Amino acid sequence: MAELNTTLFPPIAPLRHGMLAVDDLHTIYWEEVGNPNGIPVLFLHGGPGAGLSPAHRRFFDPLHYRVILFDQRGAGKSAPLGECRNNTTPLLIGDIERLRTLFGIEQWLVFGGSWGSTLALAYGQAHPERCLGFVLRGIFLCTRREIDFFLNGAEWFHPDVYDEFIASIPPDERGDLLAAYHRRIMSTDPEVYWPAVRAWSRFEGRRVFLLPQPEEPPSDSLDLGVGRLESHYMANLGFFAENQLLDNVHRIAHLPAVIVQGRYDVICPPVSAWRLHQAWSGSVMKMIPDAGHGAMETGITRALVTATEQFRKQRHFG
Repeated sequence: MAELNTTLFPPIAPLRHGMLAVDDLHTIYWEEVGNPNGIPVLFLHGGPGAGLSPAHRRFFDPLHYRVILFDQRGAGKSAPLGECRNNTTPLLIGDIERLRTLFGIEQWLVFGGSWGSTLALAYGQAHPERCLGFVLRGIFLCTRREIDFFLNGAEWFHPDVYDEFIASIPPDERGDLLAAYHRRIMSTDPEVYWPAVRAWSRFEGRRVFLLPQPEEPPSDSLDLGVGRLESHYMANLGFFAENQLLDNVHRIAHLPAVIVQGRYDVICPPVSAWRLHQAWSGSVMKMIPDAGHGAMETGITRALVTATEQFRKQRHFG
């Protein structure tokens, strides 16, 4: 497949964008990019709460794909920012179906990384008839073990980052860091929740890439979205039964899928991707030997773009 493009496509502006009221509280931001007559693809961002980036549009050949992207409830340009009321996985799945109907799409390729992979699997299992296939990265199945690793596993690989994260939590609360942070993040007092959401966001952000990257300046929208929504979804186990996403793989096992995973991902460790691949006999596994969690790490970017190019040419992955 040497003829396939393996780098990001050039920056591109949306064909159109807008806001969609999905209930009395939430309004979500959406974008349409590329060829209106191209292969429909749904892009699902991570977090939850991280929102969209212009770079997310660039995994797809705009001459051949019609890309629908949106900020999930409480994230990015959606409003209210950081709102956890009326914010559950089943409601996000309902929002995706509203968007599909809005754009008159019968079926689409589903592309998601990190929490986006979680939501992609949940959506696909709820509506397999609407899916053409899946491009998944940095698999997160939202199990208790994964959540515990996200919070406490950092001590093994990034002890300096971990010690900074727990420094503001009294010793008698450190036995349940999720509960301790969730209480502070959900406080109505800005002097309590702002330090907590910034600490949470930095704790994650410093571990995304295999090699350290220059730290971005604090972003109120990113920190509030990620801090509130990640702690909210983790505290509720993603609104899943334990192992639900693995147990229900049979609902989408007939569809093509590629799983792209960084070998040294310490946010979403490779064991989850491996278990998903084992449960999904037709899936293609791409373990990237020199990458962590970030979609913009060279090997991961190359694998994701290769996957979208393969799908547009072949309708499957190889």
